[in-house]
Amino acid sequence: MSSSREETIRAFLASAGWAAAERRPLAGDASTRRYERLSLNGRPAVLMDWPSGPDAPVVPGRAAYSRIAHLAEDCRPFVAIGEHLRRLGLAAPEIYAADLERGLLLLEDLGDNVYGELIARGAGPSGEKLDELYRAGIETLLRLQSVPAPAMLPVGDGSEHKVPHFDESVYRAELDVILDWYFPVVLKDEASPSMREDYHALWTSLRAMVDAGVPTLFLRDYHSPNMLWLGDRAGAARVGLIDYQDALIGNRAYDVVSFLQDARRDVPVEREQAMLAHYVAQANAELQGFDEEQFRASYATLGAERALRLIGLWPRLLKRDGKPQYMAHMPRTMDYLRRNLAHPALSDLRLWLDANVLSRAR
Repeated sequence: MSSSREETIRAFLASAGWAAAERRPLAGDASTRRYERLSLNGRPAVLMDWPSGPDAPVVPGRAAYSRIAHLAEDCRPFVAIGEHLRRLGLAAPEIYAADLERGLLLLEDLGDNVYGELIARGAGPSGEKLDELYRAGIETLLRLQSVPAPAMLPVGDGSEHKVPHFDESVYRAELDVILDWYFPVVLKDEASPSMREDYHALWTSLRAMVDAGVPTLFLRDYHSPNMLWLGDRAGAARVGLIDYQDALIGNRAYDVVSFLQDARRDVPVEREQAMLAHYVAQANAELQGFDEEQFRASYATLGAERALRLIGLWPRLLKRDGKPQYMAHMPRTMDYLRRNLAHPALSDLRLWLDANVLSRAR
């Protein structure tokens, strides 16, 4: 971090009354954001340091991937979507202070009970069974999906955040990640033009299942690293949410499959199916226009689409960003892909992947 950025942060904390706070780094994620944990007279908070800009170096002559895939490039979407979540009674962190122009937020600290660590331990911090944590995660999604998807959300400074749709731009960008990175980095081969054409044609035929059903706001990265257990709260507010700035409008199944096919932690097929059945039962009772058969087809389709994007993302993080640790998630992601490909609607895609990816991955 540059000295000028540090000076900007110090001035921000001083204006918020936190100049005397103790500061220490907080583990981040695969993004360009940086976090610190603060303590002032025993009161905790989190500093989000997010200078505006694309998520990765821009290739001359091409739009940034973050622009194509509708990824947030500054903190304004985080502020707008977080306020929407709090209005629904969900546990997005409160914002104590904000400098939107400089990309600095002082946030409520939701603690250390990260879902991923609790899943690894096999229980919640007070002995809660994992099924209770998973049901709370499902309850959170049902609350989110119980209201119409918002087209515009206020940021708080007089401007508004237009919530993007899961449109053709993001759809094709996500599909290309495996072709652009898994093939050259892992298979040591390039995806030929005809291969790309056939692959995209398959996904064109599956687009109806991606768009099926009543659209909702989905958080896009609803999985264990971005969820915290707040067992002293009630209902859906027991799940703390910390990564939702890239939220889109699209299929109800997207967040459900992201949660139940967690890219960072093993979800045994038995738990996945039990929690999926729990979601379906509740959705049938609570959500307008819910169609189980349609939903399950969308779940498998979006599960496959998401898995394929991640299969390309892990080698991209390895090769471009120097983060080899993410390759450890590859076997799990491949397993999830195979689970989804068992759905009859994906039979043609399964044949293509067997010939071009899965047989070579073995």
